Amino acid sequence: METNRPLASAGVILTAMAILAFVDQYVSVIAETSSLWTFHLLRSAMMFALAGAFVAVARRRLRVHNWRGLLGRSAFNSTAMMIYFGSLGFMPVAQAAAGLFTAPIWILLFSVGLFGLRVGPVRIAAVFIGFVGVLLVLSPDLSEVTPLTFVPAAAGAFYAVSAIATREWCPRERALELTLGIFAFQACWGLGGVLLTGGGDTFLTRGWVMPTPEIWGLLVMQAVGSLTGVVLLVRGYQLAEASLASVFEFSVLLFSALFGWLLLGQVLGPLGLAGLGLIALAGSLIALRGRTGAGKVPVT
Repeated sequence: METNRPLASAGVILTAMAILAFVDQYVSVIAETSSLWTFHLLRSAMMFALAGAFVAVARRRLRVHNWRGLLGRSAFNSTAMMIYFGSLGFMPVAQAAAGLFTAPIWILLFSVGLFGLRVGPVRIAAVFIGFVGVLLVLSPDLSEVTPLTFVPAAAGAFYAVSAIATREWCPRERALELTLGIFAFQACWGLGGVLLTGGGDTFLTRGWVMPTPEIWGLLVMQAVGSLTGVVLLVRGYQLAEASLASVFEFSVLLFSALFGWLLLGQVLGPLGLAGLGLIALAGSLIALRGRTGAGKVPVT
């Protein structure tokens, strides 16, 4: 496996993040007439169809080594994605992505609290930098702060647990099986929502909504774009050390803000953009300082 091509890794991951940021912009369009539950049920079905075609053509066998670990990780990851995509129904992609990308901060906090990881001043400072960044992005105007303001940060917390679970519970699982586990849980979320929800008139409270031709097109674009982005992301991590490759992922914050402005006219403003930069800086510091943590008790 090639692990010495950081420039190639950067190019591949930047492309992946641009694709994901682009297709996620249209979730707000889907949210106008469809539901979160319909979206996830149909999107997951499309992803399984695409994955099934790949497995058939490649003649590849699916194999799970630790079902409990896979199911646990999938539950946390899918919950993070439900919160993230649900947030897109009432806030710009850049804000929702900022909450999701607090995951490195949560990972550090959970690692300290649950596993006794010792950290030094750099990563402690990174936590505070990231927290300030979140406040700036999610609601620079204190008069506009509501409980919903911090919902995307919950997505980051669940995503962090799934990231820890990948290493602790699923070290032998392959990317395809891990990905399908997540979409299986998202399909369950969607089916449950369709069966139990209805009568409302918002993205979160509507039940089953038959997609219009426009929504079908956007769903297909979402499924294909998401799958392409994930494949490119996996390839990017194969081309460089994980701690370095992960830094490039934060480009999704910039792409989200850029596409939100170009496609939907959403403007974060100077404070919001500064917050995105602080979150990216904090995550990068945590990831890069983590490279020195090869020993049993990393201290950075």
